[in-house]
Amino acid sequence: MKKIGFLSFGHWTPSPQSQTRSAGDVLLQSIDLAVAAEELGADGAYFRVHHFARQLASPFPLLAAVGARTSKIEIGTGVIDMRYENPLYMAEDAGSADLISKGRLQLGISRGSPEQVIEGWRYFGYEPGEGMTDADMGRRHAEVFLDVLKGEGFAKPNPRPMFPNPPGMLRLEPHSEGLRDRIWWGASSDATAVWAAGKGMHLQSSTLKNDETGEPFHIQQAKQIRAYRDAWKAAGHQREPRVSVSRSIFALTDDRDRAYFGRGGKEQDSVGYIDDSTRAIFGRSYAAEPEALIEELRKDEGIAEADTLLLTVPNQLGVDYNAHVIESILKHVAPALGWR
Repeated sequence: MKKIGFLSFGHWTPSPQSQTRSAGDVLLQSIDLAVAAEELGADGAYFRVHHFARQLASPFPLLAAVGARTSKIEIGTGVIDMRYENPLYMAEDAGSADLISKGRLQLGISRGSPEQVIEGWRYFGYEPGEGMTDADMGRRHAEVFLDVLKGEGFAKPNPRPMFPNPPGMLRLEPHSEGLRDRIWWGASSDATAVWAAGKGMHLQSSTLKNDETGEPFHIQQAKQIRAYRDAWKAAGHQREPRVSVSRSIFALTDDRDRAYFGRGGKEQDSVGYIDDSTRAIFGRSYAAEPEALIEELRKDEGIAEADTLLLTVPNQLGVDYNAHVIESILKHVAPALGWR
């Protein structure tokens, strides 16, 4: 059995061909898609976070709204770039959104990917400390965030407060019990996956990974997941770890599917550089008639190793079509693969 959800990058463009021509369109349709996905029996609604782009950015108002409109589906991110975050303020926002959803938040965080602007985190007021890289800064912000989510008091109370304080040092409020155990790390390398396991975070592995062995993407991803699980076990955590992978998967069941995705062209992995020194491998997409799609997916070792699959959705095609994409996988593909 696998949990199956969707992952939306939340693109918008004023193009007449787009169903999301404004930020308002994306936000409202994201809520509607989460509601539709829950009604279809999907397990998760996840949203990407990008800054300085016509895409979803600050996630917590959206997560809170989705939490208020749904009752069962997991709600998460994939991922929040911690280089841009004030971890204490973020903990307050996250606690609020988790309480609104009654404990359904599954937050994916990371050091982030290349953004639309050069060193965008500097505009947010953050600067790596002496001898630190921006990646170090992102991981440090993550460590502070994890620490304050424990709910332990650390701030000295005012002896003459406006309102009465509980005894002892004060913690951030609102605190949501259990949220610390529902934080995921988006890892692009084997080393950061192992680091995340040591910190007790679940693992998110996307369709992009550092090309560390030259092998096909799904094989490298499977090895990364196994290294993560070994590190989790070695760390002695008492909880069970979770691992998600994301994929672009389309079952061609009608003329719309064939028109949008039936022309092929992305059936192979691709390799490129995401910065001056990091060679990355990008996983292939899947689009085929259900019977052929099932056989192709059987061979994907990365999916086989994961307990959660996030379907990347073409959000600019609108809520109805994306609900159809999700339903097609749940109905025509997942049962044959033992995911349902």
